[in-house]
Amino acid sequence: MVSLVPKSPCADLLPLAIAETTVSEVVPEAITLVAPFKGKKKTVSDALKAEVGVGFPAPGRMTGKQDARCIWVGPEQALVIGPAVSPDGAAVTDQSDGFAVIQITGPMAANALARLTPIDLRRDHFKPGHTARTLLNHMTCSITRLGAASFEILVFRSMAKTAVHELTEALKLLEGRAKLS
Repeated sequence: MVSLVPKSPCADLLPLAIAETTVSEVVPEAITLVAPFKGKKKTVSDALKAEVGVGFPAPGRMTGKQDARCIWVGPEQALVIGPAVSPDGAAVTDQSDGFAVIQITGPMAANALARLTPIDLRRDHFKPGHTARTLLNHMTCSITRLGAASFEILVFRSMAKTAVHELTEALKLLEGRAKLS
C-alpha cells in the first residue's frame, strides 16, 4: 500500500549556505489571504490585532514579527503568515498549500536579490517592514525586508525549485566574484 507523506515546497532543496549567506525555508502554520469588505478595513485590522497581534498593513508594508505577520499583497489584500485567522468583515481564503516561503539572510542577500529583481533593495529605500509584489527573475513573487540583511520571498509553490535554483546561482556568482577580488 502506498503511504503518502506531506512535503514542504522546498523539501530536499533547502537549507543552503553560500558566501556566509543562508537560504532556508519557513513552513508557517498557515498562510491566509484576508481581503476586508468595503468600509471594514479598520474593523478587520482591530480583529487581527485581537486574534494574532498584528494589524492590517499599509500598502507596501508588513506588520508583526516572525511568529505572526501580515504582508500587503495588493489593494485591500494581505497575507497573514502564522496562525490561521478568520476575522469578521473580510473575505478569507486559506493559501497555505499555494506558496513557498523562503528566507535569505547574510551579507550577500541583498546583492543576490538585486541580480534577480527590478526593485531598489538598498537599505535606505527598502527598509525593514517594506514589502513589494515584484519579479524574481521571471517569477511573480513577494519580497519583504525582515532586517538589515534578511529578506523573505514568497513564490507560488510550483515555482519553489526554480526560485531556489535562481537564488543559488546568484549567490554562487557573487561568491566567485568575491574570490577574484
